[in-house]
Amino acid sequence: MNVQFKKGVLELCVLVLLDQKAQYGYELAQNISNQIEISEGAVYPLLRRLTKDGLATTYLQESSEGPPRKYYKLTPSGSGHLQELLKEWQMFTNGVNQLIEGKEL
Repeated sequence: MNVQFKKGVLELCVLVLLDQKAQYGYELAQNISNQIEISEGAVYPLLRRLTKDGLATTYLQESSEGPPRKYYKLTPSGSGHLQELLKEWQMFTNGVNQLIEGKEL
């Protein structure tokens, strides 16, 4: 899949998954990789930015498999941002699909 396509939707994918439940970075990367091929390293800079921008928050939770894990959770601002992105995504994909199908806008 085209790298630019993936970069463009990665934030949306992360926000959608965090809206469902709090997750740690590797878990997020694995859940996204189940649908689209991404590198695990692409998720962490995005998570740092989301946290810095106040769209996500973090907390540590003990793990039976090693050191405590840093979980990411959406803030109310993050939920609002997600809703805006979902509206934009819907308009964008509708427009692209119409072009692909040869329909006039």
